[in-house]
Amino acid sequence: MEQMLGAFQSDLSSISSEIRTLQEQSGAMNIRLRNRQAVRGKLGELVDGLVVPSALVTAILEAPVTEPRFLEQLQELDAKAAAVREQEARGTAACADVRGVLDRLRVKAVTKIREFILQKIYSFRKPMTNYQIPQTALLKYRFFYQFLLGNERATAKEIRDEYVETLSKIYLSYYRSYLGRLMKVQYEEVAEKDDLMGVEDTAKKGFFSKPSLRSRNTIFTLGTRGSVISPTELEAPILVPHTAQRGEQRYPFEALFRSQHYALLDNSCREYLFICEFFMVSGPAAHDLFHAVMGRTLSMTLKHLESYLADCYDAIAVFLCIHIVLRFRNIAAKRDVPALDRYWEQVLALLWPRFELILEMNVQSVRSTDPQRLGGLDTRPHYITRRYAEFSSALVSINQTIPNERTMQLLGQLQVEVENFVLRVAAEFSSRKEQLVFLINNYDMMLGVLMERAADDSKEVESFQQLLNARTQEFIEELLSPPFGGLVAFVKEAEALIERGQAERLRGEEARVTQLIRGFGSSWKSSVESLSQDVMRSFTNFRNGTSIIQGALTQLIQLYHRFHRVLSQPQLRALPARAELINIHHLMVELKKHKPNF
Repeated sequence: MEQMLGAFQSDLSSISSEIRTLQEQSGAMNIRLRNRQAVRGKLGELVDGLVVPSALVTAILEAPVTEPRFLEQLQELDAKAAAVREQEARGTAACADVRGVLDRLRVKAVTKIREFILQKIYSFRKPMTNYQIPQTALLKYRFFYQFLLGNERATAKEIRDEYVETLSKIYLSYYRSYLGRLMKVQYEEVAEKDDLMGVEDTAKKGFFSKPSLRSRNTIFTLGTRGSVISPTELEAPILVPHTAQRGEQRYPFEALFRSQHYALLDNSCREYLFICEFFMVSGPAAHDLFHAVMGRTLSMTLKHLESYLADCYDAIAVFLCIHIVLRFRNIAAKRDVPALDRYWEQVLALLWPRFELILEMNVQSVRSTDPQRLGGLDTRPHYITRRYAEFSSALVSINQTIPNERTMQLLGQLQVEVENFVLRVAAEFSSRKEQLVFLINNYDMMLGVLMERAADDSKEVESFQQLLNARTQEFIEELLSPPFGGLVAFVKEAEALIERGQAERLRGEEARVTQLIRGFGSSWKSSVESLSQDVMRSFTNFRNGTSIIQGALTQLIQLYHRFHRVLSQPQLRALPARAELINIHHLMVELKKHKPNF
């Protein structure tokens, strides 16, 4: 039994040793398996990356570039070419087996892409119907250029250079042609250097006496021209010159400027965004490429504008063009297209000095106008002040949309000269009353025109309102002086005596007071009637005339009320003529009957 047990013990020891050996062998086999699986994964990736499937070869060699499968397989080819380059850098020998096949496919793909893109670029040379180049159609093939950039830089550069050269010529040709045709539908009669605010208004000055063309406004009137900067018209479709010519339509310069620059803005935004996306550039590189395409066109439009402005004397047109540029600049910023920023600055650098020059010429023309050479005097609004009112209200209403202090300063200079001119003309009248009538008529007319377009709190409105109020008050005093001058003088003297405590001196004025009471009682009705008729004859604006009569009657009631107060002093209380005084309330009722109704 002992021997048997010993044998079992020996066998068990050997089995335990065998189990350990098997475990060690199993662990080693597991490690080898994992290593081989890892190697297989790596080799599989490498082989998959290097093997060129027949579908790729067929698509690249046979499929047209416009087919979706060509684009899919081109992306596959690009990925394989990148993988081979990476493996070659690591020294993978298997790359040599596929390098030749991939190179032949790459050359074939580059050739087909080059021909296709160049053909597309050349197709842009066909005449456009709406002045828009359909380059955005290329965007769905933008991977083609990306492939060239990664695999054949020389061809990518050739395509980019050809695009720049072709599009640059196309834009220049189209815009030069469009601009030439556009200028043919401008109004035939435009402002000339003699068409200034202070120029004598006679038949010799043709601009103001010519029969106006259809829909044409005079040089100083805004009319409907301001609508060109309204949101609806600003981005309206561009003008088509041959359609306008067929319909015999004519436009002011600012409408042509808007159409030309809206076409330029639209195409430039489209071009810039296309360049950034298709050629995969941004920042300064995108800016440079954009100017390589559009630079000649922008230079041509600047030269044309400079040439036109050299002989332009229409300040409203130039000012509207400035505001069109300011709005287009904002639109370009909203579309995230900074490439036109410098161009807008260059355009404004041409427009602002011309606008200032025309305004200065108008200021000088008003300053140098001699009232004695203007012919017969007339108390009605002068044609120069009417021009100023229309012109100033036009600029103020445009400027309110995008306020500019520079404009307000220039208008301030013009306003000073017009005010001085009005005073110079008024000084030609012999009587102060006629001078005041002339001043009030002119101030009222200017204020009325300004209030139609400008805000009520604008500096111009406030200034003319103050001038009108001051001259109106002076005129009312001048108006009341002939019929009621004696009464005015006595009331002022009596009030001064009472204030100084010398009321006793009123006792010697009984005869004068009696005469004043009876004179007023007998003549006030006829005087008021005559005064009303005089006012309504003198003033062109009925509403203003009504206001002046109302002011005069109010002042007359206040005067008679003060007269009553003076007569209530102890020194004059016992005067018999006091019984003949007209009751204030009765006077107010009677005067209301003379209030004009319009």
